[in-house]
Amino acid sequence: MEWFSPENVVALLTAVLGVVTSAGVLWYERRVPRRKRIGYRVQMDTPIGSEVSQGRANVRMGLFDETPDMADATLVLLRVENDGSQSIADEDYTGRGELHGLTVEFTGRTVRGIAVTHSPDADHLMDHFTPAAGLRHQGSVIRLPRVPLNRNEHFKLLVLLTGSHVGGPVTVTGGIRDGAVARNKAARPDEKPPLFGPAARIVTVALTACVVTLAGIIVVRDDSPPPMDCAAGTLTVTGSTAFKPVLEELGKTYEDECEGATIRLDVHGSNAGVRKLDALGAKAGSAGSPSMIALSDGPRPAALTRLRGKRVAISLFSLVVNDSVPVTDLSLDRIRRIHRGEIRNWNQIPGGPDLEIRLVSRDANSGTREVFQRRVLDANELATSSRDCVTKDYADAPVLRCELDGTDQVLAEVAELDGAIGYSELRGGDVPDGAHRVSIDGTTPSVDTLATSGYPYREIEYAYTYGSPPANSLVAGFLNYLDDYGEEIMRTNGHLPCATPKGMRLCGED
Repeated sequence: MEWFSPENVVALLTAVLGVVTSAGVLWYERRVPRRKRIGYRVQMDTPIGSEVSQGRANVRMGLFDETPDMADATLVLLRVENDGSQSIADEDYTGRGELHGLTVEFTGRTVRGIAVTHSPDADHLMDHFTPAAGLRHQGSVIRLPRVPLNRNEHFKLLVLLTGSHVGGPVTVTGGIRDGAVARNKAARPDEKPPLFGPAARIVTVALTACVVTLAGIIVVRDDSPPPMDCAAGTLTVTGSTAFKPVLEELGKTYEDECEGATIRLDVHGSNAGVRKLDALGAKAGSAGSPSMIALSDGPRPAALTRLRGKRVAISLFSLVVNDSVPVTDLSLDRIRRIHRGEIRNWNQIPGGPDLEIRLVSRDANSGTREVFQRRVLDANELATSSRDCVTKDYADAPVLRCELDGTDQVLAEVAELDGAIGYSELRGGDVPDGAHRVSIDGTTPSVDTLATSGYPYREIEYAYTYGSPPANSLVAGFLNYLDDYGEEIMRTNGHLPCATPKGMRLCGED
């Protein structure tokens, strides 16, 4: 795994953020002085007179209505508290030569009366709110004594004012040694204090985002290790066209899972493949086994003694007929007679139309053709008599027969040519429009029933190498990968893998 990966970067950022945050908190606790602080906030500012500018309409009864000069009166509830980290003593107030410690000013309004209340379990505070201790008021100003406050203790002033509107400026000033006096955010009666401060919220959100991102990368990332058979380099796979669909799909998955591996396909038939491998190996000489595998429908020619074969699968093949011929089954005897030229028209077969039979075959390099001759015909096919698959090149030929290079060409020609019959590998049963497969002696080719059906048109698929490739080579790795991961791909394309229990038995019998 590379170090510079997304998950490593996010994990490192998370760790750094956590360490920096912890170190910052520790430094703050040890190096930054714990400040003293008096905070204040206006908890109520409401009109009680009917002529208060910008005030709300109200109804007055009793004392408020009977007291003179109350038409522009307002009531303010002011809370003063120790919201710092240390207690505040009377000597912590810094005003020189003054009894009072704090000054409250209601700009534009006149103080008419004051009532003081204290926090629960703080009865001792009331002893300080006396004129002798410095409590007094004049005009718009109230002087507050040097009231000692433990942490979280508070007192409140309910002040009756006249002369201005609701919401006028209210300020508290004074000096605190190693501290400050500052306004707090006004809180509603039903408002709960926040669980975390702004800094704590930012750090929490950042850490959470990092953790969620890291978890997402881990979940989405494919952490499965590459197959043990992975090797780097370029491998050429040649030979059987019957096995080409398997090789295309399996080669792509091998390249995806094994970094540095390239699988090249060069398939032109079984015979051409094994002969090319033999020639390349002989040319290399002492340089070692070439990076090539040749797939063959059936065993190699006996003369190619340097090739080492491995049984990979049992491949199934089938006959294909043009849709102009409504025949769906042929006996082994009729198939042989057709290819000997004894049956030349489909009307010689029950249910067949009056159409000339045209044989569409593979060339001499084809393993599919060799299997057809060995397993079905028990003889070689007749000589080619047509180059275009439509007309005979010479009139006295016993039957019209042409040869094509590959399976796709055979299937396409049979689908286009009335009366045509050809053969191909099973390939999962796919046949182009215009053609259909026929069974042999009532048996349909199927991987699932191969063990009991006795279907004749089948052959073992061999994978050949030149000599024995090194165990850590790309050749050996891909062959092992074929056994370990190719089962489903082979089955889908009409092959029974030899590595399966059923395939092992049948590969040993054939």
